[in-house]
Amino acid sequence: MKDLTQGKEGLQILNFAIPMLIGNVFQQLYNVVDSIVVGKYIGSVALAAVGASFPILFTMSAMIGGVTIGGSVLVSQYFGAKENSKVKITSDTLQIFLLVSSIALSLLFFAISRPLFILLGIPPEVLPDAVRYFDTIILTTTVPTFAVFGMAAILRGVGNSKTPVYFVVLSLVLNMVLDIIFVLVFGWGILGVAWATAIATVVSWVALWYHLNSKEDAIIRFNLNYKKWQFDWENFRLSLKIGLPSGIQQTLVGLGSLALLSIVSPFGVAVLAAYTAAGRVDMFVSMPAMNLAAALSSFVGQNLGAGRLDRVKNGLKSTLVYSTVICLALTMVVVFFGGEIMRLFTDLNSQHHAEIVRIGKEYLVIVTSFYIVF
Repeated sequence: MKDLTQGKEGLQILNFAIPMLIGNVFQQLYNVVDSIVVGKYIGSVALAAVGASFPILFTMSAMIGGVTIGGSVLVSQYFGAKENSKVKITSDTLQIFLLVSSIALSLLFFAISRPLFILLGIPPEVLPDAVRYFDTIILTTTVPTFAVFGMAAILRGVGNSKTPVYFVVLSLVLNMVLDIIFVLVFGWGILGVAWATAIATVVSWVALWYHLNSKEDAIIRFNLNYKKWQFDWENFRLSLKIGLPSGIQQTLVGLGSLALLSIVSPFGVAVLAAYTAAGRVDMFVSMPAMNLAAALSSFVGQNLGAGRLDRVKNGLKSTLVYSTVICLALTMVVVFFGGEIMRLFTDLNSQHHAEIVRIGKEYLVIVTSFYIVF
């Protein structure tokens, strides 16, 4: 656990953000590696199927993102104020909410997956693969993914942004190995990619839970004995109040992605595959700004709890400078090397290769031009 109420503000935020950034880069590499394997070794139809699933999965996560952020901020405030009993209650409340919501959402989206894809206009040749991939992912990864989100948020709240990184790296390496085995050796196609992701996610979840409950302070542990769980409605209300603006923003982004998917889908496999690959790059490049914002949230939470408003103002100024410089640099990289990046996601001999590269590059140039505003 790390005290963020002492030391140089900008440097503390940067040092806190870097481990989170590394972890989230590896988390995004999950999607990038899956897309490269699918695009190069299975085909553009399978790549389009994976891409059709992503906006739905993102929107589902965004729906609970506000409470997760709010819980992390509350943990950081109580930790900064040395109110350990409230840290424990907040930790339990957040994890109970994520457990219940993950089960409910996974069952709901599993039940409506095919009608939803049809409503979004997914091409008929893509629909079977999209449903198979999505159903496998939704049933096997929702609960562990939400649990990992919760544990990582709690650890960030108490100033520990490094530990989750180790388990993300573990998960990524395992996912890459299983991708190769299931797709290239066993020939399982898109289901092989889905099961590789599922197994790697569950292993990461179990390993992080074991670490949290055996190595970390008792105030953030989560007991498997449900009789010891503490859910506090007032605490949940505060988490929701704090995180609701961010949650609404993320949900609107997700709904925007779904709307864009419904617009893109009728143009066919090549356009949908290009949108998928470019979207992976887009998410990857936006990570630094998002992680600086997450680091700032924990920093602000602890310093508000400690009554250090001067540090809050200085931290915000430093974060804005860092974000601006990084966004400009990454925009230049994507604008000048967008074509080369897109070629990673498609087989040179594919009939859609040239079209996917061209459309994907155009998409990236347009999107990255507005990173500075984001």
